[in-house]
Amino acid sequence: MSRLKVLLWDIDGTILNFLEAEKVGIRMGFARLGLGVCTDEMLADYSRINRRHWEMLERGEITKPEVLEGRFREFFGKYGIRTDVIAEFNRGYQIDLGETVCFNDDAPNVLRALQPFVRQYGVTNGTKVAQERKVVKSGLDRLLDGVFISEDIGAEKPSREFFEGVWSKIGRFQPDEVMIVGDSLTSDIRGGNNMGIRTCWYNPKHIANDMGAHIDYEIVDLREVPAIVRAIEKD
Repeated sequence: MSRLKVLLWDIDGTILNFLEAEKVGIRMGFARLGLGVCTDEMLADYSRINRRHWEMLERGEITKPEVLEGRFREFFGKYGIRTDVIAEFNRGYQIDLGETVCFNDDAPNVLRALQPFVRQYGVTNGTKVAQERKVVKSGLDRLLDGVFISEDIGAEKPSREFFEGVWSKIGRFQPDEVMIVGDSLTSDIRGGNNMGIRTCWYNPKHIANDMGAHIDYEIVDLREVPAIVRAIEKD
Protein backbone atom coordinates (compact mmCIF):
# COMPACT_ATOMS: atom_id res chain seq x y z
CA MET A 1 0.00 0.00 0.00
CA SER A 2 1.30 3.48 -0.90
CA ARG A 3 2.17 6.13 1.64
CA LEU A 4 -0.28 9.02 1.97
CA LYS A 5 1.22 12.02 0.18
CA VAL A 6 -1.64 14.52 -0.31
CA LEU A 7 -4.49 15.78 1.85
CA LEU A 8 -7.32 17.66 0.17
CA TRP A 9 -9.14 19.80 2.73
CA ASP A 10 -12.62 21.17 2.32
CA ILE A 11 -12.70 24.70 3.73
CA ASP A 12 -16.24 25.79 4.68
CA GLY A 13 -17.70 23.48 7.29
CA THR A 14 -14.43 21.60 7.78
CA ILE A 15 -11.40 23.82 8.43
CA LEU A 16 -13.65 26.82 9.01
CA ASN A 17 -16.87 27.02 11.02
CA PHE A 18 -19.08 28.20 8.20
CA LEU A 19 -22.27 28.40 10.26
CA GLU A 20 -20.78 31.04 12.57
CA ALA A 21 -19.54 33.09 9.61
CA GLU A 22 -22.93 32.68 7.97
CA LYS A 23 -24.72 34.15 11.00
CA VAL A 24 -22.44 37.18 11.03
CA GLY A 25 -22.76 37.72 7.27
CA ILE A 26 -26.56 37.45 7.19
CA ARG A 27 -27.04 39.79 10.13
CA MET A 28 -24.62 42.34 8.69
CA GLY A 29 -26.60 42.29 5.43
CA PHE A 30 -29.90 42.82 7.25
CA ALA A 31 -28.43 45.79 9.12
CA ARG A 32 -26.77 47.29 6.04
CA LEU A 33 -29.97 47.23 3.98
CA GLY A 34 -32.35 48.04 6.80
CA LEU A 35 -34.24 44.73 6.56
CA GLY A 36 -35.08 44.50 10.26
CA VAL A 37 -34.04 41.82 12.73
CA CYS A 38 -32.90 38.38 11.63
CA THR A 39 -33.79 36.06 14.51
CA ASP A 40 -32.04 32.83 15.47
CA GLU A 41 -35.03 30.93 14.11
CA MET A 42 -34.77 32.73 10.77
CA LEU A 43 -31.03 32.04 10.63
CA ALA A 44 -31.57 28.35 11.22
CA ASP A 45 -34.21 28.32 8.50
CA TYR A 46 -31.92 30.13 6.07
CA SER A 47 -29.14 27.66 6.82
CA ARG A 48 -31.38 24.74 5.87
CA ILE A 49 -32.48 26.50 2.67
CA ASN A 50 -28.87 27.30 1.79
CA ARG A 51 -27.67 23.74 2.40
CA ARG A 52 -30.44 22.34 0.21
CA HIS A 53 -29.50 24.67 -2.65
CA TRP A 54 -25.81 23.69 -2.42
CA GLU A 55 -26.73 20.00 -2.41
CA MET A 56 -28.79 20.53 -5.57
CA LEU A 57 -25.73 22.15 -7.15
CA GLU A 58 -23.55 19.20 -6.10
CA ARG A 59 -26.04 16.82 -7.73
CA GLY A 60 -25.91 18.87 -10.93
CA GLU A 61 -29.54 19.97 -10.68
CA ILE A 62 -28.93 23.74 -10.65
CA THR A 63 -26.10 26.18 -11.42
CA LYS A 64 -24.09 28.25 -8.95
CA PRO A 65 -25.80 31.55 -9.94
CA GLU A 66 -29.11 29.81 -9.24
CA VAL A 67 -27.80 28.85 -5.80
CA LEU A 68 -26.55 32.31 -4.90
CA GLU A 69 -29.77 34.16 -5.63
CA GLY A 70 -32.29 31.31 -5.39
CA ARG A 71 -31.58 30.67 -1.71
CA PHE A 72 -32.27 34.32 -0.85
CA ARG A 73 -35.32 34.43 -3.10
CA GLU A 74 -36.83 31.51 -1.19
CA PHE A 75 -35.75 32.83 2.22
CA PHE A 76 -36.85 36.43 1.67
CA GLY A 77 -40.11 35.31 0.11
CA LYS A 78 -40.93 33.11 3.08
CA TYR A 79 -40.50 35.98 5.54
CA GLY A 80 -42.01 38.74 3.44
CA ILE A 81 -38.71 40.54 2.91
CA ARG A 82 -38.38 42.68 -0.21
CA THR A 83 -36.78 40.69 -2.99
CA ASP A 84 -35.58 43.62 -5.10
CA VAL A 85 -32.41 43.81 -2.95
CA ILE A 86 -31.36 40.17 -3.40
CA ALA A 87 -28.50 40.85 -5.83
CA GLU A 88 -27.15 43.67 -3.64
CA PHE A 89 -27.58 41.57 -0.50
CA ASN A 90 -25.65 38.67 -2.03
CA ARG A 91 -22.77 40.90 -3.16
CA GLY A 92 -22.32 42.29 0.34
CA TYR A 93 -22.79 38.87 1.90
CA GLN A 94 -19.89 37.39 -0.12
CA ILE A 95 -17.59 40.12 1.13
CA ASP A 96 -18.76 39.74 4.73
CA LEU A 97 -18.22 35.97 4.56
CA GLY A 98 -14.67 36.57 3.43
CA GLU A 99 -14.02 38.88 6.37
CA THR A 100 -15.34 36.47 9.01
CA VAL A 101 -12.98 33.69 10.13
CA CYS A 102 -13.93 31.06 12.70
CA PHE A 103 -11.84 27.88 12.88
CA ASN A 104 -13.03 24.42 13.85
CA ASP A 105 -11.07 22.31 16.34
CA ASP A 106 -7.77 24.21 16.50
CA ALA A 107 -7.43 23.67 12.76
CA PRO A 108 -4.32 25.86 12.25
CA ASN A 109 -2.27 23.69 14.60
CA VAL A 110 -3.61 20.54 12.96
CA LEU A 111 -2.42 21.81 9.59
CA ARG A 112 0.97 22.79 11.02
CA ALA A 113 1.40 19.36 12.60
CA LEU A 114 0.82 17.69 9.24
CA GLN A 115 3.10 19.93 7.17
CA PRO A 116 6.22 17.73 7.53
CA PHE A 117 4.36 14.63 6.35
CA VAL A 118 1.96 15.50 3.52
CA ARG A 119 1.18 18.17 0.98
CA GLN A 120 -2.07 19.92 1.86
CA TYR A 121 -4.48 21.71 -0.45
CA GLY A 122 -7.81 23.42 0.04
CA VAL A 123 -10.63 22.39 -2.32
CA THR A 124 -13.77 24.51 -2.25
CA ASN A 125 -17.01 25.23 -4.09
CA GLY A 126 -17.37 28.55 -2.27
CA THR A 127 -17.44 31.74 -4.29
CA LYS A 128 -14.17 33.22 -5.48
CA VAL A 129 -14.92 36.58 -3.82
CA ALA A 130 -15.51 35.04 -0.40
CA GLN A 131 -12.83 32.35 -0.57
CA GLU A 132 -9.95 34.53 -1.70
CA ARG A 133 -10.64 36.93 1.15
CA LYS A 134 -11.03 34.31 3.87
CA VAL A 135 -7.99 32.31 2.73
CA VAL A 136 -5.78 35.38 3.25
CA LYS A 137 -7.51 36.61 6.40
CA SER A 138 -7.36 33.17 8.01
CA GLY A 139 -3.73 32.57 7.07
CA LEU A 140 -4.65 29.45 5.08
CA ASP A 141 -2.62 30.84 2.19
CA ARG A 142 0.44 30.20 4.38
CA LEU A 143 -0.72 27.00 6.08
CA LEU A 144 -1.72 25.17 2.89
CA ASP A 145 0.33 24.40 -0.22
CA GLY A 146 -2.45 25.80 -2.40
CA VAL A 147 -6.19 26.38 -2.63
CA PHE A 148 -8.40 25.35 -5.55
CA ILE A 149 -11.68 27.23 -6.04
CA SER A 150 -14.30 25.67 -8.30
CA GLU A 151 -14.90 28.96 -10.16
CA ASP A 152 -11.25 28.98 -11.23
CA ILE A 153 -11.33 25.34 -12.28
CA GLY A 154 -14.63 25.66 -14.11
CA ALA A 155 -16.29 22.70 -12.38
CA GLU A 156 -17.71 21.91 -8.94
CA LYS A 157 -17.03 19.16 -6.44
CA PRO A 158 -17.93 16.27 -6.64
CA SER A 159 -17.39 16.14 -10.41
CA ARG A 160 -14.39 14.35 -11.87
CA GLU A 161 -13.73 17.54 -13.85
CA PHE A 162 -13.04 19.44 -10.63
CA PHE A 163 -10.51 16.89 -9.39
CA GLU A 164 -8.89 16.52 -12.79
CA GLY A 165 -8.39 20.29 -12.66
CA VAL A 166 -6.61 19.87 -9.32
CA TRP A 167 -4.45 17.02 -10.64
CA SER A 168 -3.43 19.22 -13.59
CA LYS A 169 -1.90 21.66 -11.10
CA ILE A 170 -0.38 19.37 -8.46
CA GLY A 171 0.50 16.31 -10.54
CA ARG A 172 -0.95 12.81 -10.48
CA PHE A 173 -0.74 10.45 -7.55
CA GLN A 174 -1.92 6.92 -6.92
CA PRO A 175 -5.48 6.95 -5.52
CA ASP A 176 -4.38 5.60 -2.14
CA GLU A 177 -1.77 8.36 -1.87
CA VAL A 178 -4.53 11.02 -1.64
CA MET A 179 -7.22 11.58 1.00
CA ILE A 180 -10.00 14.17 1.06
CA VAL A 181 -11.21 15.50 4.42
CA GLY A 182 -14.63 17.14 4.38
CA ASP A 183 -18.02 17.48 6.02
CA SER A 184 -20.23 17.05 2.95
CA LEU A 185 -21.33 13.62 1.77
CA THR A 186 -22.66 15.04 -1.50
CA SER A 187 -19.58 17.14 -2.28
CA ASP A 188 -16.42 15.94 -0.53
CA ILE A 189 -17.08 12.25 0.09
CA ARG A 190 -18.93 11.68 -3.19
CA GLY A 191 -16.08 13.48 -4.96
CA GLY A 192 -13.53 11.26 -3.27
CA ASN A 193 -15.54 8.19 -4.26
CA ASN A 194 -15.75 9.42 -7.85
CA MET A 195 -11.95 9.57 -7.97
CA GLY A 196 -11.26 6.40 -5.97
CA ILE A 197 -9.22 8.25 -3.34
CA ARG A 198 -9.36 7.82 0.43
CA THR A 199 -12.12 9.67 2.25
CA CYS A 200 -12.30 11.12 5.75
CA TRP A 201 -15.74 12.34 6.76
CA TYR A 202 -15.77 15.15 9.32
CA ASN A 203 -19.05 14.48 11.10
CA PRO A 204 -19.14 16.24 14.49
CA LYS A 205 -22.95 16.22 14.54
CA HIS A 206 -23.16 12.45 14.01
CA ILE A 207 -25.30 12.73 10.87
CA ALA A 208 -26.36 9.43 9.32
CA ASN A 209 -24.71 8.36 6.08
CA ASP A 210 -27.99 7.98 4.22
CA MET A 211 -26.56 7.97 0.70
CA GLY A 212 -24.41 4.88 0.88
CA ALA A 213 -21.16 6.79 0.40
CA HIS A 214 -17.95 4.85 0.98
CA ILE A 215 -16.15 6.35 3.97
CA ASP A 216 -12.67 5.19 4.95
CA TYR A 217 -12.47 7.24 8.14
CA GLU A 218 -15.13 9.09 10.13
CA ILE A 219 -14.11 11.74 12.67
CA VAL A 220 -15.79 14.22 15.00
CA ASP A 221 -12.71 16.39 15.60
CA LEU A 222 -10.05 17.54 13.13
CA ARG A 223 -7.38 16.74 15.71
CA GLU A 224 -7.96 13.07 14.84
CA VAL A 225 -6.47 13.51 11.37
CA PRO A 226 -2.74 13.38 12.29
CA ALA A 227 -3.26 9.99 13.98
CA ILE A 228 -4.99 8.70 10.84
CA VAL A 229 -2.07 9.87 8.70
CA ARG A 230 0.37 8.11 11.04
CA ALA A 231 -1.71 4.92 10.98
CA ILE A 232 -1.76 4.90 7.18
CA GLU A 233 2.03 5.34 7.25
CA LYS A 234 2.32 2.12 9.28
CA ASP A 235 0.05 0.02 7.03
